[in-house]
Amino acid sequence: MSSPPRVRFAPSPTGFLHIGSARTFIFNWLYARHNHGTLVLRIDDTDVDRNTQASLDSIFEGLKWLDLGWDEEYHQSDRLQLHQEMAWGILERGLAYRDFTPAGSSADERPHGEGAWLFNPGMRELPPEESQRRADAGEPFVLRFRVPRAGDPPVQFKDGVYGLQSKELADIEDFALLRSNGIPTYHMASCADDIDLHISHIIRGQDHLTNTFKHILIFQALGAQPPQFAHLPLLLAPDGSKLSKRKHGPVVSVTTYRDAGFVPQAYVNFLCLLGWSPKDDREKMSREELVAAFSFEGINRDNAVVNFQESDPFDPKAVWLNSEYIRAMAVEDLAAKLTPFVCAAGFSVEPDKMLAVTKLLRERIRLLSEVTTVGDFFFREELAPYDPAELIPQKGDAAQALKVLQRARGILATVEFTHDALDAALRGAAEELKIKAGQMFQPIRVAVCGRKAAPPLFETLEVLGRDSCLKRIDRAVELLLPEEQ
Repeated sequence: MSSPPRVRFAPSPTGFLHIGSARTFIFNWLYARHNHGTLVLRIDDTDVDRNTQASLDSIFEGLKWLDLGWDEEYHQSDRLQLHQEMAWGILERGLAYRDFTPAGSSADERPHGEGAWLFNPGMRELPPEESQRRADAGEPFVLRFRVPRAGDPPVQFKDGVYGLQSKELADIEDFALLRSNGIPTYHMASCADDIDLHISHIIRGQDHLTNTFKHILIFQALGAQPPQFAHLPLLLAPDGSKLSKRKHGPVVSVTTYRDAGFVPQAYVNFLCLLGWSPKDDREKMSREELVAAFSFEGINRDNAVVNFQESDPFDPKAVWLNSEYIRAMAVEDLAAKLTPFVCAAGFSVEPDKMLAVTKLLRERIRLLSEVTTVGDFFFREELAPYDPAELIPQKGDAAQALKVLQRARGILATVEFTHDALDAALRGAAEELKIKAGQMFQPIRVAVCGRKAAPPLFETLEVLGRDSCLKRIDRAVELLLPEEQ
């Protein structure tokens, strides 16, 4: 019986958490949970020139917001000795060599010269004694992997998504293991940690697929069984370009979605559907359902498109899923999530009122942040300015709207402020005035909400309360009174 899998997510703190990286994290999490395995978070922070604390903070903020968690955590910068020891072990086996060719540290990982450079014969063939002498003399060098050049079969592996992959050794350059300053390269550090942490499956973006051939050579050189690999399709922008931080900006950052008011469960659901499907018609799926359904077989080979526009940075499917999750949430839970957005907009609201408002807005918002645009009138002392013409219903006039508001004020000043009492009294007033209910209700709705589109009138009046409604109707009456009055 095989052991449960150990997978890892290994972000570099050189920028915010990219949504493609977040999806990689999610797929690793799903695979580990589906197979009762372990998810390792490993921060690949050996690139000291590009690492920033802000990037590291963003990564953790994004991952914590996704609310999935991980089982073990490591930082590569704490493990440099291990990486170096394994690199020297490869040299001792004769599978690496020192390259003393002068080069700046920034070029240590790049082959020298132009074109299809594979190796430097003068350095590769340097006798071990001469190599050691020059190293002992303090001459700087890059440690390179000695890729076999003839007689050996190609490097092959079966990818969990793309199937059999193969590359001839003649097409792989002698890549660097250690830079001239002794710091391990990405290839060396990553493989050393994968071996030491007993990673059994590596699930990462398709852009890493070409690196896998080099990594297999490192695993074999260290006498380790290579993990199983599964590479994920890339995320593309609507124009077909690779979704990138530099070109597309905040739209590719996970925290942008958090700050806009996405629910983490909905966002995880959305990212899962970018390049994977459960092979049925389901789209809205709970985390338990996602875990149960996830497999490599469900991952598509084609790249996935995130559909956003300059005028609307969010994919319509992501917004739709978010609205579905919002509608399904318990009122108490949703109110707790909406309250920070209300406070951030500068409003204060009592918990009981927030619960009542949430009941009325739950069906009307797609993002949590919309609570202060769709329902700002619940939180304001005074309404934002609105067009007085909105007070006049279709097939009505200002005189009629004024009469409606004056009659409504009299009713609201004395009636019991409950749904049924308000309903009966205002419908009765419409009959008295010999107008339709809609002609009665629109002026009142606009007067108290500042807009035609608002939640059901009687519930809204009840939540706003008598004093607020009377003040707002008085203001609307002023707007409709002829100037000479």
